[in-house]
Amino acid sequence: MTNIQERAQLRLALATDRSAVYAIYMDREVVPFLGFDPMSANDFAPVFQELLASHSFYVLERAGLVLGFCKVTRQAGRAAHVAHLSTLAVSPLVHGTGVALELVEQIAAMAGKQGILRLELTVEADNPRALSFYRKQGFEEEGRMRAAYKRAADNHFTDEILMAKLLGDLPRGLSRD
Repeated sequence: MTNIQERAQLRLALATDRSAVYAIYMDREVVPFLGFDPMSANDFAPVFQELLASHSFYVLERAGLVLGFCKVTRQAGRAAHVAHLSTLAVSPLVHGTGVALELVEQIAAMAGKQGILRLELTVEADNPRALSFYRKQGFEEEGRMRAAYKRAADNHFTDEILMAKLLGDLPRGLSRD
C-alpha cells in the first residue's frame, strides 16, 4: 500500500504544524472561506496560537504531511451533546481525493466516542462546493444567518448557512419536539 492510500491520522495540532496549517489556510482557494483575510506568516502566528490553546484544533496527517484541519468545539451545559465544527479545510492539492471525507468521518467517529450526538457547522452561502459536500455527508440545512460574513476584499456581506448532522438515533425514550 502506498502512502497516499494509507489512512490518515487525526490528531491534535502541534506547534510544529504552524507552517503547514498556514500554507493551507492562506491558499487562494481556501482563505475566502475561513475566518480571516489573507495575512503574513507573522500575523498568522497569534491566530495559530489561539487555535492551539483551544485544545480542540485537529490536523489530518498522512506520511508526515498535514492534509487538512478542523476545530471541534464541544458545547457546554444542556448542549453538551453538540460539537461545532469550524476552521475546516483541506489542502487544494488533495481536493477530490476523499481526504475531506476522511477528515469529516474521523471527526464524527471521535465525536461519537465522546458522546456527541450532533455535529453542526456554518458554510458561506457562496461556497457551493462545501454546501454540496456537507449535504452528501448527511448534514442538513437548518437556517441562514443573513449578512454574517464580510471579506475585506468584498463590497458586500455574505450569508452563512447553518448545517447539522445527527450522528445516530436519539437515545431511547428521548425525542425531538
